[in-house]
Amino acid sequence: MKPAFERGGPFHPRKTGGLKPQRCLVSLFLLLAPLSFLMSGSAAPAAEKSVHVLLAGAPITPAAARFIAHALEKAPSEGAACCVIQLDTPGGLVESTRDIVKSIHASEVPVVVYVAPSGARAASAGVMITMSADIAAMAPGTNIGAAHPVGGGGEDVGEAMGEKVLNDTVAFARAIAEKRGRNGKWAERAVRESVSITDAEAVKEKVVDLVARDMDELLEKIDGREIPGKGVLRTKGLAVKIVEESVTDSVLKTLADPNIAYILMMIGLAGLYAEFSHPGAIVPGTIGAISLILAFYSFQALPVRATGVILILLAVILFIMETQVASHGILGTGGVIALVLGSLMLFDEEKSGTEISLKVMLPMALGVSAFFAGVTTLVVKSQVRRAMTGADGLVGKEGVVRRAIAPGADGKVLVHGEIWRASAAEQCEEGDRVRVSAVSGLRVMVEKV
Repeated sequence: MKPAFERGGPFHPRKTGGLKPQRCLVSLFLLLAPLSFLMSGSAAPAAEKSVHVLLAGAPITPAAARFIAHALEKAPSEGAACCVIQLDTPGGLVESTRDIVKSIHASEVPVVVYVAPSGARAASAGVMITMSADIAAMAPGTNIGAAHPVGGGGEDVGEAMGEKVLNDTVAFARAIAEKRGRNGKWAERAVRESVSITDAEAVKEKVVDLVARDMDELLEKIDGREIPGKGVLRTKGLAVKIVEESVTDSVLKTLADPNIAYILMMIGLAGLYAEFSHPGAIVPGTIGAISLILAFYSFQALPVRATGVILILLAVILFIMETQVASHGILGTGGVIALVLGSLMLFDEEKSGTEISLKVMLPMALGVSAFFAGVTTLVVKSQVRRAMTGADGLVGKEGVVRRAIAPGADGKVLVHGEIWRASAAEQCEEGDRVRVSAVSGLRVMVEKV
């Protein structure tokens, strides 16, 4: 039999019309092309264009930075024509501000920072965030400025360190402003002199680009603007989508509330104190440790005064000393006073705008003080209470003579349900009631009742 590829075989080119390998590949491509077109057509349609709005109406914290970074990162895949950060903030942490600025600069979609609604402000860290945007806008009746760096409690930083921090912040502000073609000299003044200006003055000083009454007017005014490297904005008539915070972002934002932070700290101190007072309880120590860790995280995002923290720690030390020293309540009273004063001084409300509610602080401070006092009382009572078990627990117990006891000769007594060998300084007859005065090994010393 001849091979199929030999002359005259069924697959010889001359018999088949010349099915060469190249022609087979072309035919296969022509067959698969419509199929691939149908498959691409059956894929999910591209997301409809919309304007994503991120609400940033709180101090700039790690939670806020995380929320904005994630929203800007997901915006291209979710069909965002641009992202609008609606800003109203008293300021916040420098590192969190830097993270937000980096996210804005790295965003693939245009980013608009809109200081709104009327009465809002972009203070301190808000200045850097506003000036870093592709388009900066403000609502009527808003203000921007006062970006001088301060310490965690709102106080001025020390001279040497303060000069270093100030110069670094000035360079940061100027770099942001000049990158976007805005007024770098005013940005420096906002940092060095804490100047603040209104919306109209901000447009005149070329700090922001425009003033818009509301979101609709903003989208109409920015429509058609060309953003370098990002194309021309087409926002007129687009739907507005409010970007919601994730569960993680909501939790982190909640922890940054001063009232929550204070409650967590009080629970943590009370739990650890209970654990140290009664080792092995486990549950109070576990809850206390977790609460303190969460409180310390919150303190990173809040203006905490060192004086307040020291007074609260002093209060705990005084409560512990009360269990070791017979002060007749003096140390405990001092602990209550230190705890209340420390709570009042914990946050700087005037300089930072962060405050703790008295309705939360006073009941919590007094409640924790009462808890400390109660635990201290139990510890002191346990230290002075007479032993109830073992050999020491027999002293003072009464019993009945089971075998007569003579001076110099042991007998037997029934004490606390047990028969003991007993000795006495006087004659004790069977049936006499006696009281244990001492215990020596397996022998008790008794005396007549």
